[in-house]
Amino acid sequence: MLALSIWCALRGKSVDETVKTRRVRGPDIGLHQAKRLCQLSAPDRLALIAEGLPVILDSAQGFWKASQQLSGHPREAKVLEGFAEEEAAKILILMDVVRCPPKLISSKLNRIMGWFYDHLARLIYAEAVSWKPMDLAQLREYVDNQRRGHYIEGHAGEYIMPNWTVYERESRLYADVEAYQDGELRWNAPRYSPTDIRTFASLPPPALRVAEAMGHLGLFTLGGLKATSDIWGSLEYRDKENHNDGEQLTKQLLERLYREGLMLDTAEEKHLTLLYRDWQIPMYNLDFSLIPVTLEELQAEQEAEYWSMVGNPW
Repeated sequence: MLALSIWCALRGKSVDETVKTRRVRGPDIGLHQAKRLCQLSAPDRLALIAEGLPVILDSAQGFWKASQQLSGHPREAKVLEGFAEEEAAKILILMDVVRCPPKLISSKLNRIMGWFYDHLARLIYAEAVSWKPMDLAQLREYVDNQRRGHYIEGHAGEYIMPNWTVYERESRLYADVEAYQDGELRWNAPRYSPTDIRTFASLPPPALRVAEAMGHLGLFTLGGLKATSDIWGSLEYRDKENHNDGEQLTKQLLERLYREGLMLDTAEEKHLTLLYRDWQIPMYNLDFSLIPVTLEELQAEQEAEYWSMVGNPW
């Protein structure tokens, strides 16, 4: 730092000015460019999404098929299954871009595309396929519960645990140093739980099944995305909008897909059922960032949990 200060003084510039000069942004070339969908016109954006959805689905299916070949390696099989889920979640996120009303998309798109690269957001999207909330307000509560940075667990809440969705992913995937509540450091050896040991040739994860149904029903075509945008974009999901509203929109969408001949020859009744039953209501108005929880807040929760178990002494 001293050398940098001397160099800046000789050049007649402050350290801050020099550091800013060095932070020159390189060209937008390479991967991680999905946020540039924000810069496209609506027709061009739909066209690029239509081009990408089959690519993502093929990637998800590849991970899933590979996981089924590792019957003697449950941890590695579960890792690949997790990759399949996260790839399928990318499809669900992009479909929420398509379902977002045109009047909102300019204010929402940059944030939604951030979820495309966020592990927690993708994992919640994948898990949300199995949730049955009454309406968007309750779905928001479910999501908020899943994005807490830490929570208490065990009898009377004696354990402080990290966000389980992220921890489960990373503890299975990486060897790493971790800290427990007592402050002692320990090595995490990538693990698997007894539930990971399963009968192979099982069903794909729910998020992948929904994504596959979308493909069979023609939603991945440009015409299918245009129909999705026209129909779902007519209703903003803000608070009390629910699955009943969604079923009506899905019905209109499927009728239009059939009428316009966009469904593939491989479409079956089970794909219609999957879309009706498991396609979660739009989540473009929710937040998927991790919620920090302080140690003081967690200790207060522990104390409240303890006294709820033993009874208030006063």
